[in-house]
Amino acid sequence: MAVPKKKTSKSRRDMRRAHHALTACHVIEDKHTGELVRPHHVCRKTGMYKGEQIIDEN
Repeated sequence: MAVPKKKTSKSRRDMRRAHHALTACHVIEDKHTGELVRPHHVCRKTGMYKGEQIIDEN
């Protein structure tokens, strides 16, 4: 079993974890409804994607 030879300092540990933070997802405003939608995703309200009806509105 591998055991570290020396204790990792708090500074070195935190520098390693500097890239672990979550980032907010990007959103754009829909041209037709004005709702915020994620890019390259179907609009849940209208069912449209790139100007085409993907999901029926039943």
